[in-house]
Amino acid sequence: MPHAIRIHSVGGPEVMKWEPVEVGAPGPGELRVKHTAVGLNYIDTYHRTGAYPIPLPFTLGMEGAGVVEAIGANVSGFSVGDRVAYANPIGSYCEVRLMPAERAVKIPAGVTDQQAASMMLKGMTAQYLLRRTYAVQAGDTILVHAAAGGVGLILCQWGRHLGATVIGTVGDETKAELARAHGAHHTILYRKEDWVAKVADITGGKKCRVVYDGVGKDTFLKSLDCLQPFGLCALYGAASGKPDALDTGILAGKGSLYVTRPTLFTYTASRDDLVASANDLFDVVSRGVVKIKVNQTYALKDAAEAHADLENRKTTGSTVFTV
Repeated sequence: MPHAIRIHSVGGPEVMKWEPVEVGAPGPGELRVKHTAVGLNYIDTYHRTGAYPIPLPFTLGMEGAGVVEAIGANVSGFSVGDRVAYANPIGSYCEVRLMPAERAVKIPAGVTDQQAASMMLKGMTAQYLLRRTYAVQAGDTILVHAAAGGVGLILCQWGRHLGATVIGTVGDETKAELARAHGAHHTILYRKEDWVAKVADITGGKKCRVVYDGVGKDTFLKSLDCLQPFGLCALYGAASGKPDALDTGILAGKGSLYVTRPTLFTYTASRDDLVASANDLFDVVSRGVVKIKVNQTYALKDAAEAHADLENRKTTGSTVFTV
């Protein structure tokens, strides 16, 4: 019988249980997928702790890659044996699963299963942030928080390719070197430096057109101070916690700023948007514009250890569970 990481109560990594699960035949519109690799994302910790509530019990995980084992009725465009990947719905921390065919995409030649499993959620997040939430143009200056993280490394590479000057905040010099190796023109050690003043210095006082903030509470208000008039703060995560309620008058006082709280699930809600986003991501990866390197691997049954390392900032870039 296949196994999965199941959650019966919210809390720390210790609530994650490796349990046998029954997986039946796919129903109409479904695929049965045998995973070869599963991605780790910070949103998984939000689900585990209850910060983003999910009805209990449930199987963790948003992202995976594998092989189609069986196909339900009314499904077209897939064959048994196809390599597929996805970034939704929840339930990827398992050996085998059923999932809606409309949420899966085929993995092209030249992209490995581990790459696909580690980049669908993070990579398509970077895609919508750079191409849709704010369409980065050559000559823009952008600020990327957690630049050595999974989304951050993709934002740095892709943003530089689009012609932007990329500034990244990081926790230490090792992560600074990693961010620079992945496209950041400038890095700021946020624990040691006044990063708002540093942004102003780097830009000659002009500041940034957009800030991509996946950190949240610890950075949000200061992120606004890094924006030029009419600038946009895209708050796409909350690794340090949910920011306090915003007095919109602050936006007026700091230069008629814009703030948005986008999600990948909105930007890929339709099949057409999902396929377009995935194809854009596969294109830049296949051409070597964005390099996806898996920096950590864990056995899926050891997911609790991976969560602890992620929350203690011991990981960089992408992490994958082997199945």
